[in-house]
Amino acid sequence: MENSDDLCSMEGDVDGRGNINNASRAPSTSTAPASSSPYKLFRRQSSFHQMMGGGKAADVILWRWRRGSFGIIVIATVAWLLFEHSGLPFLSVCSDILLVLTVLLFLRANYAAYKNKQLQTLPQLVLSEEMVNNAAASFRVKINYMLLMAHDITLGKDFKLVFKVVIVLWLLSTIGSMVSIFTLTYIGAIMFITVPALYSRFEAHVDRCAGKLHQQFTRHYRIVDESISRLPRNVAKDKDH
Repeated sequence: MENSDDLCSMEGDVDGRGNINNASRAPSTSTAPASSSPYKLFRRQSSFHQMMGGGKAADVILWRWRRGSFGIIVIATVAWLLFEHSGLPFLSVCSDILLVLTVLLFLRANYAAYKNKQLQTLPQLVLSEEMVNNAAASFRVKINYMLLMAHDITLGKDFKLVFKVVIVLWLLSTIGSMVSIFTLTYIGAIMFITVPALYSRFEAHVDRCAGKLHQQFTRHYRIVDESISRLPRNVAKDKDH
């Protein structure tokens, strides 16, 4: 941390001095390695707001529209308390909520027509052909990627991929044995609305720590991968002896 701050202050001093000092430091900057660029989580090239999709959805997730973000937390909490502690069936509760909303909206429209009041114009919700094609194309790419992963796992080509899948499935199995599906969904919703906002606020520190963890994980993975790749050769040599 202190070294990086010193380097930043040195760069600021160089910018404020003049062409002579800039020319004298030019050889040192030109010989700097290109791999010194800071590590970005998810290896993204754009901003985190653009990575989240941009627009109102990203504003809600990153707490730029606080009312919408807080409303999602309240709705998720009420739904979790309703389904987890009331013991009511999920399908019955959803049907009752939709039934009440349908009746209220119908009565509201007819009451406004009876009183000669004009309701607010609602936007027409229509799925365009372009949106459907884009969603289908994205879904097809993800399905093909999953099939390719399954193909590589079956043939035993990628040990790193197998290791990731095993860890994820083991974590899901462990978490699923401790909490219910509603609690897991509630935790996921709360994390989805809070973790990206926290990351956006402390982006530099998180990227720095993630870069160090990524380097350590890559080094340990190479050690394990080399050990496993050498294992069949050693066994073959032992059989020959």
